[in-house]
Amino acid sequence: MSKGSPGHTPGFLVWRLANKWRVAVDRAVAPLGLTHAQYSVVASLYGMQRTGERPSQRQLADHTGLEALYVSKLARALESAGLVERARDPRDPRAVQLALTEQGRAVTRQAVTVVQELLQQLLEPLGGLDAQRTRAFTDELTTLLNAPLAPSVATDESTQGTTP
Repeated sequence: MSKGSPGHTPGFLVWRLANKWRVAVDRAVAPLGLTHAQYSVVASLYGMQRTGERPSQRQLADHTGLEALYVSKLARALESAGLVERARDPRDPRAVQLALTEQGRAVTRQAVTVVQELLQQLLEPLGGLDAQRTRAFTDELTTLLNAPLAPSVATDESTQGTTP
């Protein structure tokens, strides 16, 4: 990948960085039978379970930022691989709760270790995973992710040049 130039927008650079990191994580977790998206699901589920949660697919989708339908598809694939259990929520029969199996917890622990080592490498230009620059970078990304998006305004030729 080429280095960014002054003409690149922040959006373009974030997109490029996200793609670079996604590919790197895909390659790193592939020997464990996971994709980056599957890793996002099992690692998030692992963390949520450690705090006593048994999240629904919707809650996991909200947590990961993935579409609920995509989380459902990923959960079915992970269930087929023996890594995740899916069960109806006794409080809401429409909801499906997720939990890692024993095998899923073991694979996830390995994957988390692999990804942490990868993150150390990817963040080395900022001083590594625990560096002040990395913490500042994380804070800036969090600020951007937490900012609400205003509704889109349609722009077409019929509305250009007119005032509302």
